[in-house]
Amino acid sequence: MPWIYLVLVVLVLVVGIGVVLVNRRSAGRGPAEVPSPHPTPEPPPPRSEAATPEVVEAPVAVIEVERPTFRSRMSKARNALAGTLLGIRSRGGITDETWDDLEEALLRADVGVRVTDDLLSGLRTKVKAKEITEPDQLLEALQAEMVERLETADRSLHFDDVPGGPNVWLFVGVNGVGKTTTIGKVGAQQAALGRTVLMAAGDTFRAAAVEQLGTWAERSGAEIVRGNEGGDPSAVIFDAIERATARHIDLVLGDTAGRLHTKTNLMEELRKVRRVAAKGAGRVTEVLLVVDATTGQNGLAQAREFGDATEVTGVVLTKLDGSAKGGIVFAIETELGLPVKLVGLGESIGDLVEFDPDEFIEALVGQD
Repeated sequence: MPWIYLVLVVLVLVVGIGVVLVNRRSAGRGPAEVPSPHPTPEPPPPRSEAATPEVVEAPVAVIEVERPTFRSRMSKARNALAGTLLGIRSRGGITDETWDDLEEALLRADVGVRVTDDLLSGLRTKVKAKEITEPDQLLEALQAEMVERLETADRSLHFDDVPGGPNVWLFVGVNGVGKTTTIGKVGAQQAALGRTVLMAAGDTFRAAAVEQLGTWAERSGAEIVRGNEGGDPSAVIFDAIERATARHIDLVLGDTAGRLHTKTNLMEELRKVRRVAAKGAGRVTEVLLVVDATTGQNGLAQAREFGDATEVTGVVLTKLDGSAKGGIVFAIETELGLPVKLVGLGESIGDLVEFDPDEFIEALVGQD
């Protein structure tokens, strides 16, 4: 059956041609891609040296408190004298009326009768000697005399670096002068200087004072020692010094209850606080009397009584920015011999500043 053989030959040829065609098409497409179960990510494009990121560490935040100027904050005191001083300058010469106006201006600023008499007496001598002939010269000489009376005092806050126990700074004064706030600000400033601070809430008769001091302690990272309400303030101060000694803390700031300087029993209690603070390892290197500048000459009586009771070493004059009676500085320093070390020129922490006689007098009577 020859036709069967012919059919087989045709089938073989057809299959062969089909295989050849399939192989040619496969060769044209390339080998089939087999998906990988773990595909490899494409490498990133090459980067130039300039494109390499620079690692910059975040800067450490430094909080700088701008110190206020006396002139910018003592406008109330300056304005109280501006009219009188302008009237003196407007005259053609130095007359009896000039002396009357000058005396009035100094007394209005609460410089005090004694200091005013001394200042004017020296100026009268210079006028008679023809060393001063014009009103402007007179006011310049007055400014120089006022600065000279204030520039010799030691206004540093004493801190003893000798090891062995903490320094103790006590704060005393009548009610409402700003003792607790002053302690908080001083504590924050000392902590910023790198000193470790412990605050002693010795005002045990006013719960708000303890809470307020606690808030300041948290702000400045200081420790605080509290006592029982109505308890013995000297015991609180003593415990604070003991704790500071055990923990090698540099400085103890002791708050005390505000008290009237005319109350004998309260002043005796303050004497006890002062005696107890000096016992043990602590060293009392400052006793700061806090005085409200707006009280004027009454602050002089306060300073005298507290000085006798606690051996005051210096004065903190608060609320100077709101007072027209800044001249109390002269009465405190010349009559009592107590240096004004710090003054409050506002409410923020940076507004409690070292007292600068030149800036103070320029702000009070300096010419524009």
